[in-house]
Amino acid sequence: MPTLFSFLLRALLLAAGLVMAAAVACVFVLLMALWFVRAAWCRLTGRPVSPFVMGAGPRAAFDEMMRRAQAQPASRTPRADAAAGVRRPLVDVTDVEPK
Repeated sequence: MPTLFSFLLRALLLAAGLVMAAAVACVFVLLMALWFVRAAWCRLTGRPVSPFVMGAGPRAAFDEMMRRAQAQPASRTPRADAAAGVRRPLVDVTDVEPK
């Protein structure tokens, strides 16, 4: 009985894996077909055919983070900011002397 159960479990998992692989392959084929239709339309209308590209350079996320940090959006906790008092930016550090 345990052997039959383990065999059925393995067969079920194999079938689930094959169904998942077939679904991923169908999505891939559909996306490729859409891209070929788009490329044919671009060639037909005289436009340049450009590939689908996601521009994600290694510095893009860092630049976005720095841009957001400099924007200083409105605080989501205005009462806590009011209780903390007004913060002034530090202009210069005076307690450190260079050697």
